[in-house]
Amino acid sequence: MLTKKKISIVPVSYKDEGNIEELYKRVVKVMQEVTSDYEIIYVNDASPDKSQEILESLAGKDKRVTVITHSRNFGNQSAFSTGMEQALGDAVVIMDGDLQDPPELIVDFVKKWQEGYDVVYGHRSKREKSMGKFWELVQHNFHVFFSRISYVKMPVDVGEFSLMDRKVVDIINSLPEKDRFVRGLRAWAGFRQIGVSYVRPERFWGTGVATSGVSRKLYWVRKEVFTFSYAPFDWIFYSAIVGIFVTLITVLLYLGVAIFAPTGARLFSPVAILVLFVGSVQLVCVSIVAEYLRRILEEVKNRPYAVVQKIINDHRISKK
Repeated sequence: MLTKKKISIVPVSYKDEGNIEELYKRVVKVMQEVTSDYEIIYVNDASPDKSQEILESLAGKDKRVTVITHSRNFGNQSAFSTGMEQALGDAVVIMDGDLQDPPELIVDFVKKWQEGYDVVYGHRSKREKSMGKFWELVQHNFHVFFSRISYVKMPVDVGEFSLMDRKVVDIINSLPEKDRFVRGLRAWAGFRQIGVSYVRPERFWGTGVATSGVSRKLYWVRKEVFTFSYAPFDWIFYSAIVGIFVTLITVLLYLGVAIFAPTGARLFSPVAILVLFVGSVQLVCVSIVAEYLRRILEEVKNRPYAVVQKIINDHRISKK
């Protein structure tokens, strides 16, 4: 055994009915090497398949398995947060339930944790199944770009798969914000952090939530940029400066045409060009401000980030 301390494993499940039992078997096998004191907290984010039945069956056979069921689909960020609130371990591992986050890596996570690291995250060095060179290049470069504009240091090519020490989990759980972005909060919390590289395998079963579509990628772009960067406000300022220069250049061009080619001035319409340019810049600026206002609105509503319908094998109650 690597440690006598308690480890909590939090897999998030959505459309994973064919992955649940395989994930459970592999986690149990891994934990035989890590510690005898552990719990597995499945968060069912209102999966429309047979996930709930399978999870309830596992929980009935193994009291170390806790099943949290959301009242509807709130998204994986809310699901991770729900599981972290339930976890009692000295360290908490969060992971996707589709086996693209290999449980075997938990051994390396725990070893790094024992070396004194408070956060150990999985670094995706490559994918077993390529998304295509174009999308891989786009995704990698966006992560690099976001890391540079974020006001906290964000590791590149990293997801939620990680081990966090109890003190880090407690800090994240105490944060009041409702628009959760767990990997950002994890980076914001600080402490000693290190990555462990791995090849991200294919999904073991099923299709899950599509992540390769343009709309889904744009969702994550907005999520990352608007929750952990104020750079868009700077872009508004720079757009205004560019607009001023474009206006001056357009006016000078018009004056030049009017002086040296009076007949050509009639064919040159700077007003139309300026209206189009300024209008476009204004729309972009208003959209940026509106996005921040929308997120502020969600926060001031003070609604919970998720609603729990039921919990099976609630270890917090037994501890009390």
